[in-house]
Amino acid sequence: MTGASQDTARPVADPQIFRDAMALLAAPVTVVTALDAAGRRYAFTASSVTSVSLDPPLVMVGIALTSSCHTAMAEAGEFCVNILGEDHRDVAQRCATHGADRFTGGEFAAWDGTGVPYLPDATVLLRCRTTDLVRAGDHDLVLGTPVEIRTGDSATPPLLWYRRGFHTCAPSAAALV
Repeated sequence: MTGASQDTARPVADPQIFRDAMALLAAPVTVVTALDAAGRRYAFTASSVTSVSLDPPLVMVGIALTSSCHTAMAEAGEFCVNILGEDHRDVAQRCATHGADRFTGGEFAAWDGTGVPYLPDATVLLRCRTTDLVRAGDHDLVLGTPVEIRTGDSATPPLLWYRRGFHTCAPSAAALV
């Protein structure tokens, strides 16, 4: 890798071309939940969630600085990553809609002892303790250590974000043999 002074001299990709290219990168769909300091619930749909480290276990959630959930996420000591299956399309859409009451459907429960909202029927639940917040362009990257993990029905196909829409995948013929 070269020094920062050399990197600034390099041309930067056009933002729209970059956005269009990233639309071709399939990503799992999650709903990330947290409580603010007053105990109000927040939820947003995120496809920028990934495993960062195994030792120690760390996950990363990207959140736009302009998100209505940004302050709550940036200040939360805990959050929950709800990894969604195909049956969660409505929840994912509602939690991605600006101004929507994200908890109107009644699907969420409160994690015992913390109150952090979660989806009991999510494919995977990662209750995380926030360990760091890193500014990265127009997003913050929230790093968290999973303190509790629950897994649900692994037979449910995952919900994916691809070409700016929700999709599911089917197992290949080889996987069925």
